[in-house]
Amino acid sequence: MTISRLRSSIPVDPYIAAIVGMVGLATLLPLHGVGTAIGGHATDVAIALLFFLHGARLSTTEALVGARHWRLHLVIFLATFGLFPLLGLAAHALAPHLLTPALWTGVILICILPSTVQSSVAFTSIAGGNVSAALCSATASNLVGIVATPLLAGALLSSHGGFSGTAALDIVVQLLLPFLAGQLSRPLIGGWVIGHHRLLGLVDRGSILLIVYTAFSDGVSHGIWHQVNATQMVTVFGIDMVLLALVLLITHFGSGLLGFSREDRIAIMFCGSKKSLASGLPMASLMLAGQPVGLIVLPLMLFHQIQLMTCAALARSYGGHAQAGSGETGGALLQAH
Repeated sequence: MTISRLRSSIPVDPYIAAIVGMVGLATLLPLHGVGTAIGGHATDVAIALLFFLHGARLSTTEALVGARHWRLHLVIFLATFGLFPLLGLAAHALAPHLLTPALWTGVILICILPSTVQSSVAFTSIAGGNVSAALCSATASNLVGIVATPLLAGALLSSHGGFSGTAALDIVVQLLLPFLAGQLSRPLIGGWVIGHHRLLGLVDRGSILLIVYTAFSDGVSHGIWHQVNATQMVTVFGIDMVLLALVLLITHFGSGLLGFSREDRIAIMFCGSKKSLASGLPMASLMLAGQPVGLIVLPLMLFHQIQLMTCAALARSYGGHAQAGSGETGGALLQAH
């Protein structure tokens, strides 16, 4: 059996396995003392580098291309930054005691994050949807999310675990300024960054793994595994599944009622239902400073895997057997986030 076939036969995404590995490593060998300080500084540098490279890669004009599809983009934005938060708040209002405050904060965090670029476009392409529209909307979602997510966090998370007053400055210094610096540097290094996409992927995934390790190290030192049990984990999993299912159903049938074409409906459904782990973990570590971040990001980590597996199946169903049979595309899909 070849390595590619072996990897395709493994039901677990290797990247998710690596994240789980970081959780296990932090549980067995958490950072202490000087190591905690070093890990914190390394995480700050990794986050700044990550957003600098994303700024250098993402073209601002990509978010403006296809302005004639403004209705489609508006629906996706409303799903990402409107429908999701409403559903999250409704779930908390209906069953506030179903989860601990930290886990509810994690659910609300999912709801205010921007969409992904890679997986949104990949799923839309495999399903035979409007790829250019998906690229424009997903890119714009990430650009807008740098500002919209902290604003929504300030409005919604104050009653779900707290939004640090200094977090806004941290967001500007560690996320927005590096991103803007990357945008300004794009004419000089944009081509090089795009040509070395594996480097960006390495920084992207490496920074997430580092954030997970440092967050859970802090969590272990504060007794995270004594604060959550198997029942709560199953409950979080169920809430994540229901949340994703509702958004998929509402975007699918809602876009149909609004008269969008099949291709546009596919783009709306896949872009409007995605939440970015790559943006979410760095933002959480900054926005929720002083909070049990390791515990708070558990719902997001579960949601990430659920959305990949669910939408992969949906995309193959929409696209048909010809597109679903491409092993190379499927392998790249499971690595997208």
